[in-house]
Amino acid sequence: MLDRPELQEFFQSEPLAEAGRKRRAEYTGAEPFPHIVMDGFFPEALVREVAAGITPPDDRWIRRERDTARKRGNPDETSMDPRIQAFLYKLHSAAFLGFLEELTGIERLLPDPYFHGGGIHQSEPGGFLNIHADFNVHKTLGLDRRLNLLLYLNDPWPDAWGGQLELWDREMQHCVQRLAPVLNRCVIFSTTSTSYHGHPEPVACPEGNARKSLALYYYTAGRPEQERSERHSTLYQTPGMRPELPPRDSDGSSWLARLRARLRRG
Repeated sequence: MLDRPELQEFFQSEPLAEAGRKRRAEYTGAEPFPHIVMDGFFPEALVREVAAGITPPDDRWIRRERDTARKRGNPDETSMDPRIQAFLYKLHSAAFLGFLEELTGIERLLPDPYFHGGGIHQSEPGGFLNIHADFNVHKTLGLDRRLNLLLYLNDPWPDAWGGQLELWDREMQHCVQRLAPVLNRCVIFSTTSTSYHGHPEPVACPEGNARKSLALYYYTAGRPEQERSERHSTLYQTPGMRPELPPRDSDGSSWLARLRARLRRG
């Protein structure tokens, strides 16, 4: 797939950068937090090949079965279909990072070579993910998580099958947007301790089907002062109840503090 003309033609630095610049105002002005929904952004033939490469979960997949989530994930790109590998590598490329920086205004973005928490996601019938804000620091690299990219791979996906992505306001009083996980819908949003999202409505697709997506996260070395908080894991929330926010990062330069601590430990 790496030598496909469509793949090479799409991931060109200048056209992607220009596409990002044109949509920055749409991204930064979105509610309830900066985000964008792009339908048909990637070449459909490529996305269909990626979707065709996803197989049912096996024992190598991570299973999450608890009160807050029921889903499966595969972060190990070495076990993925070559078509998926090629696409993921392009989403980590300099050309695509440039697009994300122009779109969001966030500079010096870094991809995650470990796909920590990301990669391929599948929610089978009954699967769900409660509303939450994501972990804010990469467990291995110590970098600050800044962006989520979700690409949905489901065709068809009737509304009756549930599993819509929900975006909630920072007070957890209102669901501002609900998005069906349809094929080639790409959602990109800024990751903070108050960017509440999830798909709490259980998936109701027939047996043998699943809600499928790719999830990629992007990082920086440090983040703006107003976004800083102490290191935390996933912050699950209850709709209608005001969230308890994590403590502010008292150090004032969280990434540097973590780096110094790692160096002291040797």
